Amino acid sequence: MSFLPRLLSLATMAAITSTASAATEISFWHSMEGALGERVHEVVEGFNKTQSDYKVVATYKGNYGESMNAGIAAFRAGQAPDIIQVFEVGTATMIFSKGAIKPIQEMSEEVGNPIDSDKFVPGIAGYYSDSNGKLASMPFNSSTPVLYYNKELFAKAGLDTEKAPRTYQEIRTAALKLKEAGAECGYTTAWPAWVLIENFGAFHNIPYASKNNGFDGLDARIDLTQAGFVKHFDFLSEMAKEGTFTYAGRGDAANSLFSSGKCGMFTGSSGSRAGFEANAQFDFGMGTLPFNADIVSEPLNSVIGGASLWVFNNKKEDNYKGITEFFHYISSTDVAAKWHQDTGYVPVVKSAYEATKDTGFYEKNPGTDIPFQQLDVATTSASRGVRLGFLPQIRDVQEGEMENLFAGKKSTQEALADMTKRSNELLERFEKSNK
Repeated sequence: MSFLPRLLSLATMAAITSTASAATEISFWHSMEGALGERVHEVVEGFNKTQSDYKVVATYKGNYGESMNAGIAAFRAGQAPDIIQVFEVGTATMIFSKGAIKPIQEMSEEVGNPIDSDKFVPGIAGYYSDSNGKLASMPFNSSTPVLYYNKELFAKAGLDTEKAPRTYQEIRTAALKLKEAGAECGYTTAWPAWVLIENFGAFHNIPYASKNNGFDGLDARIDLTQAGFVKHFDFLSEMAKEGTFTYAGRGDAANSLFSSGKCGMFTGSSGSRAGFEANAQFDFGMGTLPFNADIVSEPLNSVIGGASLWVFNNKKEDNYKGITEFFHYISSTDVAAKWHQDTGYVPVVKSAYEATKDTGFYEKNPGTDIPFQQLDVATTSASRGVRLGFLPQIRDVQEGEMENLFAGKKSTQEALADMTKRSNELLERFEKSNK
């Protein structure tokens, strides 16, 4: 064989070999930035190193709202990613996105590599399952709200640095002492609608909405005029007037108020722990979400936040095989346990909690088991969680009315009545658009 034909033959063989060995690329849009974004990329790189058939490419696409909107727009344009991370309040919207979503349990069964829903924490699996009990999306970064407190400010105020307040009444007492000791802020919260309404209702067994909080039908309606909500917001309003509670804004705006050392107590996502450990210049402790002792003597469970991973429809079978492999990887005991330990998100598989416990992690890091313990409680129809359409917009409405209440522009009754009315107008729109 002459040199040129042989060279061409070798080039052809190399091209064939390259094509045969090229990894199937799987696109993954997420909303994790900073320390959490680094953890996501570590998980993705870990999977990519375990095999050579698939390559997951993770891309930050903005916050949860921005990413979800980008995903919907991309699907309509025929350019959707394979996987997208969607916050829990987008669950109803995604489930009712006709033809857009490939349910993950169905996908895994079709490619012959079933995902076992029984390995997940029941409350988390139930939240992300369809009406037939099948997983619609992949549990990933599930969180629940907890209390964080600044141990240095507690010491300065003469408070017990190893004991977190358990009730709102204890929060108020501690906040008064913190303010007297010179703290700029006693107590604040991130995600006000999630913490102060949705989780408050679950914790106190007060229904947030009819139809089992929306799980049983599109015709669910919200009622925040119930006595428990009135008592709760009367109490918070009094705290705001005396300066012991600071409303810091919508979403996670309050995070910086705590991490900067200005506020002594903060309720927010368990998933915020990684950021606080990286950025806070002080020791902090963790406690359970507070409850109102005038309403219950012991609370029920808190509800989940965070996000899950959704798969878009109309992808190639090979992509679905790779996605299924990736989902098996991230829900494996060791990977899920490390993700939980590194971030503060709840272990979504039961074995990850047990593995973490066996290492002594919870003993060395007091309070880090609180999120799991808050969720590992038998639920009622009022505490299972919330599945309502337009929930991001509903939260926005409710937080806007909170601003009116805490600014003294409306009474508790007026603010809660307006929250209820405006929230239900959105639910009516969602119901009509999905019939």
